[in-house]
Amino acid sequence: MLMTLWNMRQTGQIDYFVLLLQFLMISLVVFVALPVHEVAHGLVADRLGDKTARYSGRLNLNPLTHLDKLGTLMMYLVGFGFAKPVPVNPHNFKNPRTGMALTALAGPMSNLLMAMLSVGLFRVIALFVTGKALIVWGFLLVYLFAGINISLMIFNLLPIPPLDGYRILGLVLPGKWLYFVNRYQQVITWGVMLLIFTGVLSTPISYLSSLIQSLISMLFGLGNHDFYIFGLLFFQYI
Repeated sequence: MLMTLWNMRQTGQIDYFVLLLQFLMISLVVFVALPVHEVAHGLVADRLGDKTARYSGRLNLNPLTHLDKLGTLMMYLVGFGFAKPVPVNPHNFKNPRTGMALTALAGPMSNLLMAMLSVGLFRVIALFVTGKALIVWGFLLVYLFAGINISLMIFNLLPIPPLDGYRILGLVLPGKWLYFVNRYQQVITWGVMLLIFTGVLSTPISYLSSLIQSLISMLFGLGNHDFYIFGLLFFQYI
């Protein structure tokens, strides 16, 4: 949102409708997608034998239980953020490395599932709804919500700490490398923050997100042509 506002000020035209739309979509992600992401971690850990998340009261969808102040602020400012990590004790798993990898993978997969469900829901609703306004608004909400979830999935799968991708990589990474990365994890984390705020990660993540979103759309019988038509209808409608 901050970058959008900055670009608008540079052009001298501030589109409050676009800002409101971005605010609403980010709020949907903050209060729905992030809690689901964290609960997915906790549920898989719980099924694999670690009850830490359950005992910590983290197996619920109450957003206030999961939100992190800095992560939430980042979501509204730069479009990427994080929630409070679900506590996991790898010693409770039969195989600590495998347990941690599967627990980490659950979060990004929940984002992929939410993206697919939103596109599928829109596809079903579009079959029965004839009102152009409803279809257009439905397309917009689905397109944005699915896109943000896919971006969150890709971002969390990056193999750098403290992201989920690093925990998954830990399944095959040699112990000495794990020790080295863990030793400098704080420095690496701040480096990731810098990459986020400078927008260095935006282009590759956006490219991969668009590719995956196109594949999901094709899976539900919605090609790029359909999204192009819906986009034209939306801009005509507003």
